[in-house]
Amino acid sequence: MPVIRIIPNVPDGMAPANSRPMTTETLAAPPPVKDDVIVWFDALGRADVGRVGGKNASLGEMVAILGKAGVQVPPGFATTAWAYWVLIDHNRIGDRLAAIVAQYRKGTMPLHEAGEAARRLFLDAELPPQIAEPIISAYRDLSRNACKHEVAVAVRSSATAEDLPDASFAGQQESFLNVVGDRALLDACRRCYASLFTDRAIAYREAKGFDHLRIALSIGIQIMVRSDLAGSGVMFSIDTETGFPRVAVISAAWGLGETVVQGRVDPDSYLVFKPFLSDGRLKPIVEKRIGAKAQKLVYATGGSARTELVGCSRHEREHYVLEDEEILELARWAVLIEQHYGCAMDMEWAKDGESGKLFIVQARPETVHGTRSATALKTWRLTAKAPAPLATGAAVGDAIAAGSACIIRSTDDIASFVDGAILVTDNTDPDWVPVMRRAAGIVTDHGGPTSHAAIVSRELGVPAVVGTGDATIRIAAGQDITLSCAEGDRGQVYPGRLPFTGEEVDTASLPATRTQLMLNVASPAKAFRWWRLPSHGVGLARMEFVISNLIRVHPMALAHPDQVSDMAERREIESLTRRYAHPRDYFIETLGRGIGKIAAAHHPHPVIVRLSDFKTNEYAHLLGGAAFEPHEENPMLGFRGASRYYHERYRDGFALECRAIRFVRETIGFENVIVMIPFCRTLAEADKVITEMSRHGLMRGERGLQLYMMAEIPANVVLAEQFAARFDGFSIGSNDLTQLVLGVDRDSDLLAPLFDERDPAVMQMIADLIARARKTGVKVGICGQAPSNYPEFAEFLVCEGIDSISLNPDSFVATLKTVALAEARQKSPVA
Repeated sequence: MPVIRIIPNVPDGMAPANSRPMTTETLAAPPPVKDDVIVWFDALGRADVGRVGGKNASLGEMVAILGKAGVQVPPGFATTAWAYWVLIDHNRIGDRLAAIVAQYRKGTMPLHEAGEAARRLFLDAELPPQIAEPIISAYRDLSRNACKHEVAVAVRSSATAEDLPDASFAGQQESFLNVVGDRALLDACRRCYASLFTDRAIAYREAKGFDHLRIALSIGIQIMVRSDLAGSGVMFSIDTETGFPRVAVISAAWGLGETVVQGRVDPDSYLVFKPFLSDGRLKPIVEKRIGAKAQKLVYATGGSARTELVGCSRHEREHYVLEDEEILELARWAVLIEQHYGCAMDMEWAKDGESGKLFIVQARPETVHGTRSATALKTWRLTAKAPAPLATGAAVGDAIAAGSACIIRSTDDIASFVDGAILVTDNTDPDWVPVMRRAAGIVTDHGGPTSHAAIVSRELGVPAVVGTGDATIRIAAGQDITLSCAEGDRGQVYPGRLPFTGEEVDTASLPATRTQLMLNVASPAKAFRWWRLPSHGVGLARMEFVISNLIRVHPMALAHPDQVSDMAERREIESLTRRYAHPRDYFIETLGRGIGKIAAAHHPHPVIVRLSDFKTNEYAHLLGGAAFEPHEENPMLGFRGASRYYHERYRDGFALECRAIRFVRETIGFENVIVMIPFCRTLAEADKVITEMSRHGLMRGERGLQLYMMAEIPANVVLAEQFAARFDGFSIGSNDLTQLVLGVDRDSDLLAPLFDERDPAVMQMIADLIARARKTGVKVGICGQAPSNYPEFAEFLVCEGIDSISLNPDSFVATLKTVALAEARQKSPVA
């Protein structure tokens, strides 16, 4: 992977002796070569990392080059590493600093004493005129260019060893916002220099193997974006949890961005599919999740403080920070920045409330997934049934950890932490890093997937559940708990120490097969988790899972909310849909984006989406469902699947399903989505459903739309040729087919011994369907449980010549090996 490089002939504060990639292993001592004190951003580039640090070099690179492509970066300037060495030499603090570091490394001075003593050297130091005067002069030029007497600036630290591909140094030094005036600026600069020796920065450098005395500090002075009047946040050009590289992840909160970075608020989050951004007709936003956003950081209105935390209004809490076009613009910038740097990137953005413009204020390499193999897949799973969780939040990583809960509410109490415990706290900031290293897992009340706790946990390889809301209240100190991030994008904290396993596989070593192996995917939350598997797409994406887990409301209750008589349910529906012009829009967009997230993980491979197949008793349990569902004695054989779609009882609900499919295919752009009809009993019923879909703009063959049907009723096999004339493919549903061939209720405990997909009658039915489908030239696959559960059943399917087998993700690797062996035996029957 391309990484940031340093040119060796630059008179840096930290230049390597050759042009190898700059990593934590290639840093060298600073040559004392004279340089300018300040350099404007537009005169800097990536080659200047050792001169002005990673942060400022990156800002200069974007201003000078990416600005021409439309990426907006606030103007500013940087002090050089040479200025840092001048400060040390002028105040004669080099020897004293070396002595402090030596005592700390020998263990004769505790970290907090060493940090305090080192910082005091800088806070008491004088900024000599040769440093102070150029800074003030450049600041006044910046103010004039902004047509201000004294412009507000952000003063940020940029060490000459940070923002590297294998060490982010995120949040180790200080930044100061809303700094106005000469005196305030010089004071902020002095504090920036001192922050090179924060306790957390010392601990981080020690852990990463950096020499404390060979690193210099540059200061970036940049015009403040008035995001206190709008919003700001963090953006990654890669999925931060799974490493899936084809999406941009954006977090957003009201006010200044420190609340998102430090995890003080639960931000909005957006996911954008990057490959479609070049098509201006599409809006490839595959997820929008609103955050609580209880507080925001704004300019202080009085006193000595420059900023203050205030509560967000109800309107702010209930509305997204960014409009769709703003989300897409930021995502396009993420693509440009990633392409320019040649690696996955971690960026901070801000929106100016006065001009309405968006800006990138920082960009650095992503340090967790960017250096990992794209073929190494490690999976974790609980091996016992989990009880109800104590708390849930955003999952960070995909691992599981168990231990005793250590509740710490303040950094003053960090000394009480027990190594190997699970840290439970309100939120973290860089001062927490030393204790986070010693934790088996981390749980926070606040923060999102791009908060400080999340970023550091990923870099440390420690699983975390962030933004739980109330974990510090619901979990008792010393209680045994299990933290699971292995169940999608929502992490769970369970009581007790549950057993679990972890398995690792190199997907590049897996054999290729003629039979296409696909995945059964139930939840968008897990969509990106399996992207490293060599699957040929999704053979079954269950629409009803998205409806029940994300939407939670009966489709007819959204089409006709006035018919919901239960007032409590009516209020809950109104709360869920309040941000939409009509309740049906909530259904269309939520379902469409949920399907889109699944489709994104596998594009351009096919993703077969089965239209809703709830039974009446299952539909009745959705919000508002009781008003629309009849009571049936045998729902399994009742009003389900295709029979609902053209019936007056559900026709308007089916219209919403069709509109959601159009939304994901036409608005988002995933034309790899194939529509599948479940439980279609007769040819006449197939014709009615196809006609009904056409009424709502879903015509077979138009824009490449393919229609499949579930083959799960004996009639589907008996009349396979006639059904094949109406559809592009069959997908065998072995569960229902077994039930109907054998006359066994698949949910009956008493009859469980009789329910077996390997029964000769069932296998004969399946063999007949495969043969008939192949004869007519229609594709045939299977999406039932049997191939995942029984290796001999998978081998039977291969021998019969099935086109595809769709598997549960956790059985994919084992079944792939079974299929490869079966295909090999077919070629060499003697062996």
